[in-house]
Amino acid sequence: MTLTAIFLQTLETTLPVFAMVFIGLGLRRVGWIDNAFVNTASSLVFKATLPTLVFLSIIRADLDTALNPGLLVFFLCATLASFGLVWLWASWRVKAEDRGVYVQGAFRGNCGIVGLALAANLYGDFGLSAGGILLGLVIISYNALSVMVLLAYQPGQTASWRRIGQDIVRNPLILAVVAAIPVAWLDIQFPSWVMTSGDYFASLTLPLALLCIGATVSLSALRTDSRTATSSSMMKMVVLPAVCTAAAWLVGFRGAELGLMFLYFASPTAAASFVMVKALGGNDRLAANIIALTTLVASVTVTLGVFILRSAGLI
Repeated sequence: MTLTAIFLQTLETTLPVFAMVFIGLGLRRVGWIDNAFVNTASSLVFKATLPTLVFLSIIRADLDTALNPGLLVFFLCATLASFGLVWLWASWRVKAEDRGVYVQGAFRGNCGIVGLALAANLYGDFGLSAGGILLGLVIISYNALSVMVLLAYQPGQTASWRRIGQDIVRNPLILAVVAAIPVAWLDIQFPSWVMTSGDYFASLTLPLALLCIGATVSLSALRTDSRTATSSSMMKMVVLPAVCTAAAWLVGFRGAELGLMFLYFASPTAAASFVMVKALGGNDRLAANIIALTTLVASVTVTLGVFILRSAGLI
């Protein structure tokens, strides 16, 4: 296959996802969708349609392939190493009051929506099922590490680890993964009408979620020149995906597993990072800048990353 053919094939994978993000941005600009729509749709996706999508994907999966302990362990180790590396860099280059926001923005990716959508486009059912199982680990690790680093630089702020633990345990995506694995393992069959209805409902997930991501991107935030936001965004979209994917290749991951991890490592900063920063009294303008920058450049960096990996025959 020629490089041109590989590049066109790569665009077929990534452009549909990012096109929906930019459509959401455009619809918000012309006033066709507003805050009320975004809040309602985001809540519907988080609480219902995305858990349904993850549940259905896992129960249809071959768990011997989708449930890979080695992949889960490596992703956790890579996340912890990335977190430590960014924190070390921030301690040297970023002023103290912005370090927590910088670190969270640089390591916490939007795997639940953008990463999963890209995985579904690239690997179909395997991307959804293996990506769904990986999401459980992502949710726990990202939330715990984010609270840790933000509290380290917010004097006087405290967080209830018990409350955070309860929120994680009650997270609809965690519950969907926990419920789906035994169903898939025992090969429990549901009536066809239940599966069809579930598919209709789950199909709302990615279009709605991607539109909402686009609608929450603030172009006005980008008018504020912020070297710190640019540095964090470069770390999130270029440095860490390259280093972590190279490490995964060196330890022996290839094909769909390597591709899935790259897409998760290369996902733009999660919008939830802004909510957490604001709740703990951090620099929410910096958090918004990082989210906007990473979301806008992701269409380029992810496409180039997939193209390079495909050209090298690694995924």
